[in-house]
Amino acid sequence: MTSYRITLLPGDGIGPEITAVARQLLDGVSRRHGFHLDFDVQPMGGAAIEATGEPLPASTLAACRSADAVLLAAIGSPQYDTLPRDQRPETGLLQLRAGMGLFANLRPVKIIPALIDASTLKPEVIEGVDLLVVRELTGGVYFGTPKGRVESEGRVRGFNTMAYFDDEIDRIARVAFDLAAQRRGRLCSVDKANVLDVSQLWRDRVDLMAQDYPAVALSHMYVDNAAMQLVRAPRQFDVLLTSNLFGDILSDEAAMLTGSIGMLPSASLGSDGPGLFEPIHGSAPDIAGQDKANPMAMVLSAAMLLRVGLQQEAAALDLEQAVDRVLAAGFRTGDLMAAGCTLLGCQAMGAQLLAALEDPQGGG
Repeated sequence: MTSYRITLLPGDGIGPEITAVARQLLDGVSRRHGFHLDFDVQPMGGAAIEATGEPLPASTLAACRSADAVLLAAIGSPQYDTLPRDQRPETGLLQLRAGMGLFANLRPVKIIPALIDASTLKPEVIEGVDLLVVRELTGGVYFGTPKGRVESEGRVRGFNTMAYFDDEIDRIARVAFDLAAQRRGRLCSVDKANVLDVSQLWRDRVDLMAQDYPAVALSHMYVDNAAMQLVRAPRQFDVLLTSNLFGDILSDEAAMLTGSIGMLPSASLGSDGPGLFEPIHGSAPDIAGQDKANPMAMVLSAAMLLRVGLQQEAAALDLEQAVDRVLAAGFRTGDLMAAGCTLLGCQAMGAQLLAALEDPQGGG
C-alpha cells in the first residue's frame, strides 16, 4: 500500500477544530482509495510561541520539508499583536513559505450552485464563475529591503521596498501560463505599470514569456481596475496572475464572490519539494472553541493536497463531491446560514461530510 507523510499544522484559533474534521475525512478517503496517510502534528504560530517561544520552530520547518505535503489550518491571535514583528505568528508563516521555497500561491474561486444566494452579489453576476488567482508569494513588498523606520528632524518615516528580479517574475508567470493552458486558455496579468517601475518590469517579462504560449490569450489590467472588474463582471476571468501584495488583496476580494471566505482553499508550491495547503481564512479567535467554525475550506484544502500534492485525483474528487452533496442537502454553518437550511456546528458538519463521503447515495 502506498503511504504518504502529511505534516499537520493546526495552529491557532479555530485551527485545531477544522484540522480534526479534515484529518477524519482524509483518513476515510484514503481507506476508500487504497493508500495510507501518516500524520505528523507540529506546532506553529501562537501555539508554537507558547510551546517554544518562537512562531516557527526549526523542528517544525524540518518536518514540513521532509513531508510529502503539508496541511496548515490557521495562525494568529490578537494576544500576540504586541510582540516584536519578528516574533509574531504571521512572521512564522512568511518564514515557512521562504523556508520551503514556496513561491506560487494558487487560489481557486468557483461558485457552488447551492451557495449562489449566499453571496452579496446578484446571482446573475456570479453564476458560472470559475477563476484561479496565481499569486507570487516570496517577493515584492513583503520581503523587499531596505525596510523599517527612521527618525529625522522630529519626524518618523516608515518605508518598505517593492522589488522583483526578472527571474522571480519569470517563474511565477510560467506557472500561470501553464495553468491557463490547462484551463480555458485566458491569462490576465495584474499590475500597476502606469506608476510603478517594478510593475513595468513585471509586464515586460510577462509579455516576453507569452511568446512561448501562443495558445494562451494574454491581457493586462491595472490592479485598481481588476478590483472593480472582480465585482462587476467576474466571469471574464480565467487565470489571474499577480504580485504578492496585489494577490493578497484581490484573492480575498474574489473569495467573497462565493459568499464566505470560509469556503476557499489554497495551495502554495515551489520548484520541488512538498506543497503547503491551507484555507485562506484566518484563525477566527472570536469563535474559537465554540464549535461554530466552518471546516469546508479546510476540507477543500485537503482535496487540493490530494490532487496537487499527492496526485490522488479520484480521492480529491470524492472530498469535493461530499462538500457539494452536504450543501445541496441544506446543511450550513453559521457563516452560510439561510432560510430553510439546517444550522450545524463544526463537528456536526464534519459528521455530515463523512457520511456523504462514505455513502454517496445518501445525500448527506
